[in-house]
Amino acid sequence: MLLNFSMKAQESDLKEFTLEEYLGYVKKFHPLVKQADLKISEAQAKLMKARGAFDPKLEADFSKKEYGDKNYYSLFNGSFKIPTWYGIEVKAAFDNNEGIYLNPENTVPNNGLTSLGISIPLGQGLWINERMSDLRKAKTYQKLNEAERNIQVTNILYDAIVSYINWKRSYDEVELYRNYLKNAGVRYDGVLKLIEQGDKAAIDSIEAGITVKTRRLNLENAELKLMKSKLDLSNYIWTENTIPLELTDSLLPDKNIEKTILETLNLTEFTEITIENHPKLNALQSKIAILTIDRKLQANSILPKLNVSYNYLSEPSAFEDYRFEDYKIGVHFSFPLFLRKERANLKLAKLKVQDTELSLSYERESLMNKIEAQKQEINSFKKQRSINSELVSNYEQMLNAEERLFTMGESSLFLINSRENTLVSAQLSNISLANAYLNASVSLFKTIANPE
Repeated sequence: MLLNFSMKAQESDLKEFTLEEYLGYVKKFHPLVKQADLKISEAQAKLMKARGAFDPKLEADFSKKEYGDKNYYSLFNGSFKIPTWYGIEVKAAFDNNEGIYLNPENTVPNNGLTSLGISIPLGQGLWINERMSDLRKAKTYQKLNEAERNIQVTNILYDAIVSYINWKRSYDEVELYRNYLKNAGVRYDGVLKLIEQGDKAAIDSIEAGITVKTRRLNLENAELKLMKSKLDLSNYIWTENTIPLELTDSLLPDKNIEKTILETLNLTEFTEITIENHPKLNALQSKIAILTIDRKLQANSILPKLNVSYNYLSEPSAFEDYRFEDYKIGVHFSFPLFLRKERANLKLAKLKVQDTELSLSYERESLMNKIEAQKQEINSFKKQRSINSELVSNYEQMLNAEERLFTMGESSLFLINSRENTLVSAQLSNISLANAYLNASVSLFKTIANPE
């Protein structure tokens, strides 16, 4: 387990830090991944807020005025409202008013006046209103935020994997230069002995020494790149308590990453990849759904406002004795003659829907083509890697043959160095092609955007 990154390499055995283990830490503890998860909580909070518009409401209002030992007025009104889905509102109320200067409109029986009524919008607000649209949009925002969360997490994982791949490349280059520095040192010592025996000219020691210095310089540069790649990788390794960890020399990159990366990234069946549930498409579809709700709301605003209300009135003690003649009714009507504002808002809402639908069509086609291109790229790098591996094998054979000729006195140190430089270049190309293959695989992972 990755528990103590402060350990020195010499204090513990070298251990492989696999890509799968690394991604486990990133997914579970990285602050930006946790931040992306907040989008789900945000959508749930918005849904709760939208549902709050349908909460029953209890209200009470009391005011009283006394002056010069006179009770000018005492007004009390209490009500209980229940808003419903289709804009209909049910209301129960109780009024108890008294005073010598009471407005006749507020005069009620001595025991007070109760009322039970209903308010119905027959034009605007019946089939859709602000409360209904807000709740529908809040439900859709859950899908939108989930899709955006998946996109954000995928981008974080992509950057993290690229850092891991760069660490692997830098490590392989350091190992390569270490081996060839060791070989150059052995060859240099052998040349010195041959010079002492008189079998080689003294100038050969200069050429062998140049090779040692070149390899040492290459190794120094590679180690610098390795140090920087390890620091970059450490940006993605955190503990549960959001404490950053540092990668040390006791951990080595995954040696079999080329064989396991597709399985680790769930791309083993990448020839059958579909985009039906792609987060980008889901996000655009959710945006279209939200804009469609706005369009319906704007279309509803073209209707006239016609609200009717009915309230049955009764004294508390006589509430069960229903009297049709005791009631209060209300009618409210309004309608703008030209509807210019309403028609413009509706047109703008329709244009937004069309704009997002065009973006959806483009994004769908773009994703399909991009995924297909990346599949071909992965297969191409596989073939290039195989061909280059054969070249490395051939160059090794040529170098070994040249070294045998050198020991028999039929070759020169210059030819050996030339053969070795060609082999080193081929092996660096092998590392580069492996890196390109891994990057192509993680690019496909990013395009698919399936972080689970």
